[in-house]
Amino acid sequence: MTKAKTTTTGVRAWTLERVYPWLLTIGGIVGFIAAFVLTLEKIELLKNPAYNPSCNISPLLSCGSVMKTEQAQAFGFANSLIGVAGFAIVTTIGMMLLAGVNGQKIKRWFWLGLQAGAIFGIAFIHWLFFQSVYVIGALCPYCMVVWVVTIPIFWYTTLYNLRTGVIPTPQSLKGVVNFLQRHHGDVLLLWFLVLIGLILNHFWYYWQTLI
Repeated sequence: MTKAKTTTTGVRAWTLERVYPWLLTIGGIVGFIAAFVLTLEKIELLKNPAYNPSCNISPLLSCGSVMKTEQAQAFGFANSLIGVAGFAIVTTIGMMLLAGVNGQKIKRWFWLGLQAGAIFGIAFIHWLFFQSVYVIGALCPYCMVVWVVTIPIFWYTTLYNLRTGVIPTPQSLKGVVNFLQRHHGDVLLLWFLVLIGLILNHFWYYWQTLI
């Protein structure tokens, strides 16, 4: 694992290895809170179908509209429960690394497990993104918070595992991986811009009414 670089002023630079534990911890906590609150709102809605969730901001930004659909329980139970469990694990791993656990000394299967979870998460939120935007026609604010934290968690988990050798890089792809490592922030920004652009384009009729 690459050690944190030291600048000419003696202050250690914020390398991926130093930032990654904070990303997992903060992203995990934010995602957990969003998923937990969404779970509470779902429970209230089950108890009282007429309940108006706190995240019902407008006809477009409405958790209630999304929570009442089949997509909101893709596996037979509320999707938010997956987030509660998943983000709790992510937070624990982040705090474990912040406490001084050396990531290199952790078994490879552990990181592969985290990678598998991150892949599931990123695939699931993009499926939910498509369903929310193009099928349901409504956006859940708490769900979008989950999307926002899941993307960088997946992205930097992948880069971390590539950098530390958990995911072997074929010789033919080393140039591509090095490019992604150098331009990680640009890729992440482009990723978010594409999703934002799709939302703005599809719901432009609604945004026009706010201008």
